[in-house]
Amino acid sequence: MHRLLPLFATVALCSLACERKSPPPPPSAPATSEQRAPTQEGPIVIGSLGSLTGSEASFGTVVRDGIQFAVEQVNAAGGVKGRRVELRSYDTQGKLEESVAAAKRLLTQDKVVLILGDVTSSGSLAIADAVQAARVPMVTPSSTHPDVTKKGDFIFRTCFIDPFQGGAMARFARENLKLERVAVLHDSKNASSLGLSDAFIETFKKLGGTVVAVESYSKGDSDYRGPLLAVKKAKPQALYLPGFYSEVGVIARQAREMGLTMPLLGGDGWESDRIFELAGGALEGASYSSHYAEDNPAPELQRFITSFRERYGRSPEAASALGYDAAKVALAAIERAKSLSGPDIRDALASTKNHPGATGTLTLDADRNPVKPAVILTIREGKRRFAAAVTP
Repeated sequence: MHRLLPLFATVALCSLACERKSPPPPPSAPATSEQRAPTQEGPIVIGSLGSLTGSEASFGTVVRDGIQFAVEQVNAAGGVKGRRVELRSYDTQGKLEESVAAAKRLLTQDKVVLILGDVTSSGSLAIADAVQAARVPMVTPSSTHPDVTKKGDFIFRTCFIDPFQGGAMARFARENLKLERVAVLHDSKNASSLGLSDAFIETFKKLGGTVVAVESYSKGDSDYRGPLLAVKKAKPQALYLPGFYSEVGVIARQAREMGLTMPLLGGDGWESDRIFELAGGALEGASYSSHYAEDNPAPELQRFITSFRERYGRSPEAASALGYDAAKVALAAIERAKSLSGPDIRDALASTKNHPGATGTLTLDADRNPVKPAVILTIREGKRRFAAAVTP
C-alpha cells in the first residue's frame, strides 16, 4: 500500500510510549501544536491526504471513503469530546510534491489536531519530518514501509509493516505452495515495493528457497517486456510482484502474453478492483497478502461490511477498512486525550490496546506499529478467496 500490506516475530508491547523531546523546529517550520493553541469550541478539525486523482486514485479514494465513514459514525454518536469532527481531505495526485504541499496546508492553514495519511509509504516518508517538527500526530492507514514510524514519536500507523507482510508471503510460497525457485520484479522508485521485496527475499532464502532473478521497473512504465524476458530466462516457479495494482495488472497481462504461466504473488498494493480490469484474467490463481478477507466471520468486520454496504451501496475493499480503522483509532485517542494538544493526543495514541478494528484487534507497540493479523488471498474466477491467516 501502499500500502499491506505485508510475518513474524513476537512484538514487545508497550501500553504507553514515553514522550521523547523533539528537537526544536527550524525557523521555517509550521508552528507546533502547543503554539497553535487549539480552540475550545467549534468542530475538531482533522486532516487526511492521499491520491484521489491520477494513476493511484482507486486506492486513495477507497481509503478516504473508509476515513469519511468513520467520521460520520462518530459524529452521529455525538462527536468527540462533545464536539463535531470536521475532516479536511486533500488530493496528492500520487505525487510527492503534492503530499508535501497538502501536509503544509493542513498544518498551517487548517490547523488540524491530527493527520491521517499519507496513503503511500513514499508520501508518508516525504511529509513525516514536517509533521514531527510541528508535533502534530500523524496516523497512516496504509504506509507499510518500516522507516515511516522511525521518523519520530508523533508518527503512527494502523497497517502491518513490510517485513511482516513480505515474510508472510515468503512463508506461504515455501510452506503452502512448496516453491523452491522464485523471481522478484519490484518498483525501483517505490519505498513499499522495495521493502516488501527485501523482506520476501530474506525470508524465502532463510527457509531454504532460491531467488533466481531480481528485476525492476519504474512507476509509470507501460512496457515491462524487458524485465519479464529476464525473468522468463531464469525459469522460476513463481514471480513475486510487490507493486501497486496500476502497474501489476499490466505486468500480469504482459507476462501471460509472453508465455509466463507460473503463479504470481504479491502484496497489499494489489488491493483494488481496478487490477482485474487491467489484468484481463491474467491473475487467475495468483495470491497476495492483505489486511482482511471479506469472508472472515469476525463480528467487528462483518458489522463494518454490512454498514459500509448500506452507506455506499458496495462492498468495502481492504483499503477502506484500513482507512476506517485508522480514523477510529485516532478519534478514540482524541477522545481519551487530556487536551487537544499534539503531545496529549500522541500519548493517548501510544496507549492504544486491543482496539476492535475491521481488520482485526489492534494494539500499538512501543515503535507505534500495530500488532495485528494478516491474511493471504488467492484469486479464483475473478474473486478473492481466503487462503491462509498469519498472526504476529
